[in-house]
Amino acid sequence: MHDDRHAVEERIAKFIAERLRPALYGDRVPLEVAAWHLPGEPVPVADALRAEYRPFVTGGSWGGPWSTTWFRATATVPERWAGRRVEALFDLGFDLSRGPGGQAEGLVHDADGTPLEGLHPHNRSVPLTLRAVGGESVCLLVEAAANPPIVGSAGIGTHYGHRLTAGEEDLFRLRRADLVVREEDVWQLIHDMEVLDELMRELPLGLPRRHEILRALQWAADSVPPRRVAAGAAAARAILRPVLDRRAHDSAHTIAAVGHAHIDSAWLWPLRETVRKCARTFSTMAALAEEYPELVFACSSAQSYAWMRDHQPDVFERIKKAVADGNWVPVGGMWVEADGNLPGGEALARQLVHGRRFFAQELGVETDGVWLPDSFGYTAAYPQLAALAGARWFLTQKLSWNETNKPPHHT
Repeated sequence: MHDDRHAVEERIAKFIAERLRPALYGDRVPLEVAAWHLPGEPVPVADALRAEYRPFVTGGSWGGPWSTTWFRATATVPERWAGRRVEALFDLGFDLSRGPGGQAEGLVHDADGTPLEGLHPHNRSVPLTLRAVGGESVCLLVEAAANPPIVGSAGIGTHYGHRLTAGEEDLFRLRRADLVVREEDVWQLIHDMEVLDELMRELPLGLPRRHEILRALQWAADSVPPRRVAAGAAAARAILRPVLDRRAHDSAHTIAAVGHAHIDSAWLWPLRETVRKCARTFSTMAALAEEYPELVFACSSAQSYAWMRDHQPDVFERIKKAVADGNWVPVGGMWVEADGNLPGGEALARQLVHGRRFFAQELGVETDGVWLPDSFGYTAAYPQLAALAGARWFLTQKLSWNETNKPPHHT
């Protein structure tokens, strides 16, 4: 029997990347963009609302190292989009090859200065309305951060570590700023196919389920007209539904997926950039929680919440609502995800006392664990300290990095 598995798997990957994803956004109109450049430290949105903006063209460069550019984007929703989901789509010059900390990121605000969502290589669009009326005016402010690429361990970009050596040359180009219609069936089909494709590639070759998924994905791709992808997406989803609904087998584990965004309180950027990273991340997760009530998001470090309370009260209020609604779970009970090597017992005790007190007083949550997925090394005093603080569990994956006494589990 002819084995065409490799050819079909390659075709499925190309279909998702070259046919499905480009069809996600149908109709589009360009946003009219103006810019205000700030070479120094960031300013509050209130200053940006009063600033003078100059016309800016898509494709233009922006962002010297550690600078901020505020973009004002305006448009009118076309009448023909009535009843459709409308989003603003931006590409600030994202480049994942720059590594962590070396990407353009942004925080999108409405016309009144209220934060909506963050922009990142994996999150480039901001929903504006689920059902447009047609004719609405759109005005958005984007606080774009030009974070330079630094990989200290490889000696890459280390000159960006100080303004005196970083230079002033722009790092990014605004590649795109559009008002778009999101094709809902295409959006759902992308996720259906990606979940099945990833599952298929993890299953053993000898398992019939792997080949059943392969054929279902092949038939779904075959069913979509090449020039009318959005029109054929619903039928393709129907083909995939049986393999998505089928359980693995009766003795299989049930796994609950919980969202998490690991944010280092200080790493390859100034501390003020961590505050902005928290605002971008948390506003996005709050927006997702509002749209998807089944979402559960775990978030640690009382310091991150305190920054939102002090610097982004609108975001903090959305967090509090998500916590009350059960979408958002404060975890860890510590002020930050603490270093486990250098601090003494008194310092670690204060981490637990101050962190748990903040969660209880500000969010009404009694935390019951210690969340340290990324700390290097752990003091032998942790079990006693954690238990005395009321913790019932401890989570990390860093112990699996041990090269001498390797634990049997990765987490």
